Amino acid sequence: MYLIAGLGNPGPQYEHTRHNIGLEAVEQWGKSLGVTLRSIFFRSKHALVDFRGKPIVLLCPLTFMNKSGESVRDCIRHYDLETKKLLVIHDDLDMPLGKIKVVKSGGAGGHRGVSSIIHLLGSSEFSRVKIGIGRPRHGEAVADYVLGRFYDDEKKLAEEIMGMAVKASQLFVLEGVEAAMNHINCRRLIT
Repeated sequence: MYLIAGLGNPGPQYEHTRHNIGLEAVEQWGKSLGVTLRSIFFRSKHALVDFRGKPIVLLCPLTFMNKSGESVRDCIRHYDLETKKLLVIHDDLDMPLGKIKVVKSGGAGGHRGVSSIIHLLGSSEFSRVKIGIGRPRHGEAVADYVLGRFYDDEKKLAEEIMGMAVKASQLFVLEGVEAAMNHINCRRLIT
């Protein structure tokens, strides 16, 4: 069994914001599989689905970003999963929008959701899909930028990059993290 966790914040005020791109990618994958993520266990909305013969949990924590680890930890404990079967999808301020990167493990890189997961799992040995969201263009504070919606000229690219994150997740489940890295990390939707 695999756990695919998309990070974001709950509530309509955070829908379609840069910080929620991981959460929305997981929701997009669920929709393509014909499932709706529901709020029941693990302080999340989630669904247990079969993807080409492999059981996966699609999980979007509803604990707010800084406490994402609580939801992820509870789900891992419930299903007795190994951290190597965990893939976390999240935004990355240090990469431009249109760039995506799959990594096998590593530090939090300043991302509080990832930091929460590392802290509560006691391990950084889980894979991630980092989705670039770029930096503010108009002098906004970083916090306002991250919690803001994409600029009008970025919306189409944001949708495309979420599709790439879904593809990375599919490769992770079907072929492993190295295959996902090899197929995805060389791709970029912008030049």
